Amino acid sequence: MLPRIDSTNAEALRLAATLSGPTWIMAREQTAGRGRRGRAWRDPQGNLAATLLIRPTGSPADASLYSFVAALALHEALVAACGPAARVQIKWPNDVLLNGGKVAGILLESAGQGARVTALAIGIGVNLAAAPDPQTLEPGATPPVSVLGETGHAVTADQFLDLLAPTFARWQAQLETWGFAPIRSAWLARAARLGQPVTARTGRDTRHGTFEGIDDSGALILTTPAGRETIPAADIHFHEA
Repeated sequence: MLPRIDSTNAEALRLAATLSGPTWIMAREQTAGRGRRGRAWRDPQGNLAATLLIRPTGSPADASLYSFVAALALHEALVAACGPAARVQIKWPNDVLLNGGKVAGILLESAGQGARVTALAIGIGVNLAAAPDPQTLEPGATPPVSVLGETGHAVTADQFLDLLAPTFARWQAQLETWGFAPIRSAWLARAARLGQPVTARTGRDTRHGTFEGIDDSGALILTTPAGRETIPAADIHFHEA
């Protein structure tokens, strides 16, 4: 546990050469937390900011599958923390939703040589006590929520990590023993807006279509007026009723 750090992911990668096995790094405060595509990740007091450093085998594509492991572990830990009345779903590619609002995010960053990943930092942020101000987010972003605000349950970062760490270990063991297929099936069973219209935005263009699932690499499958498309990376926006 660190009282204050720039980024738990950055610290994990700095320490990678000195760590002999999987290690969780958690901070009470991040001064330069990051989300996808270099976006700032804001951590109001009392929220979880943690990173698991592991040494995966295989290619960068194989390492990217740990994002789905993290999402499943987060889903399970949030259900345990929030209770059966809470609606917890996973939003492709790296968010977890609570009652329709974004409660958690995942960021994978790696170090390695050539096509080999030697260290993988799996960063996880969870809005336990408070959600960021929606005015600080980009237009169209999923509105943020917190566990406390949605359920009234006061869960500390330490308590949540005690739920998350063993859950992650179980899902990680499934991936490493049985491959991605059972992870994919479990993820789809918890996916938000499956079979519904969504908008996928990349740096170059925007596609509208029906979210049909993910393929065996974790890429989004979208049915558009032009046909069935596979999209490896994008930001997804929901169509509100």
